[in-house]
Amino acid sequence: MTEPDGKQSRTISVQALARVEGEGALTIRLHEGKVESVELRIFEPPLFYERFLRGRSASEVPDITARICGICPVAYQMSSVHAVEKIFSVTMPPQLRALRRLLYCGEWIESHVLHIYFLHAPDFLGYESALAMAQAGPELASVVRRALRIKKAGNRIVQVVGGREVHPINVRVGGFFRAVRREELTALVEDLKWARDAALETVRWASGLPFPDFTDDYDFVALRHPTEYPMNEGRLVSNRGLDIAAEEYPNHFEEYQVPYSNALQSRFRDRADGRFFVGPLARWNLNANHAPELVRQAAADTGIQFPNRNPYISILVRALEVVLAFDEALRLIEQYEPPSKPAVDFEPRAGFGHAITEAPRGILYHRYETDAAGLIQHATIIPPTSQNQLQIENDLARLAPQLVNMPDDAAALLAEKVIRNYDPCISCATHFLKLRVDGR
Repeated sequence: MTEPDGKQSRTISVQALARVEGEGALTIRLHEGKVESVELRIFEPPLFYERFLRGRSASEVPDITARICGICPVAYQMSSVHAVEKIFSVTMPPQLRALRRLLYCGEWIESHVLHIYFLHAPDFLGYESALAMAQAGPELASVVRRALRIKKAGNRIVQVVGGREVHPINVRVGGFFRAVRREELTALVEDLKWARDAALETVRWASGLPFPDFTDDYDFVALRHPTEYPMNEGRLVSNRGLDIAAEEYPNHFEEYQVPYSNALQSRFRDRADGRFFVGPLARWNLNANHAPELVRQAAADTGIQFPNRNPYISILVRALEVVLAFDEALRLIEQYEPPSKPAVDFEPRAGFGHAITEAPRGILYHRYETDAAGLIQHATIIPPTSQNQLQIENDLARLAPQLVNMPDDAAALLAEKVIRNYDPCISCATHFLKLRVDGR
């Protein structure tokens, strides 16, 4: 609209973000072609998990935190159980550690495949949904069927190791409630081999998507393990020199509240802009040298240069991590020897425990304080989406000038595409967005 002084203003409001997990909205305010504000508004009601963990036994924490998210429950279990085990000085035997890594592989697969094919690919191919893709013709219908079968293979890993596909119930402080039998895992092998080949085809398919040029000077943050691609363990590093233990996280990062969102945002404490980037692109840029040769060759065959600073390339990196997860799962199954017992003994005690693991969408930080009886006195949980929010808003601010003269629907779609690069995990949402454009 034109204001009384003759200057042009525009407000772009996305009332409900589509193809993201949860309830969120977006408002971009422009004045004379310049960005005045960008607000990624998460209006889903707070869940208060940190508060109602207080007073609970630490042994209950893995089962409770697994209910936070139906897409990445293993990540919540792993960060929570690792933090509690640090308090109780639990050392995980190699067999149990490997079994937990296998469980995490299953979650990476099912989460990444869901995002690649059903949430993000429609953006690149010009469809409103994966269903619309499947109805467009036999070739894309075959692609969607392939996606469903690949995802099912990841779900089966979570089911067998975790006890069920969603909100798994087999993880406990000290290990597992039940050790998986070797024959249960070997029964998965043939499907996993097929799925690994299908995941390689997914990499080739994703590498051919039309990637907009949207590079920036990002501060990538991820775990780094000395000998393996990071999932459960490692130090927190960045491409700008950060190198800290999980216990040092609160010294370098802080959460804060913004008035337009129910979700806390995170920022670097000692940096002017505060923003940083977590997730698959950060992991790959910082850890590609620890990926198996099969996966590194698949990345090289795409012809795309890494390290890469274009967030649209995240969909391709997710595909690479699916190959990695299948390859790692097959290796772990081949080497698996059932432990003598499913969990190690421990004694509850007072203390503090910090842990960071790599959820599909990026680092997931947990901190717990217990009393002498092992009851939770305080809990802090910082998910990847909270850590990426400030960076997402900055990407939208960079994009906003392109939206000034675009039709409403096109402007909304382009803004959503930027958000979906990060696969924000608020919770499941299925409806396409409704856009409102008005003056201020």
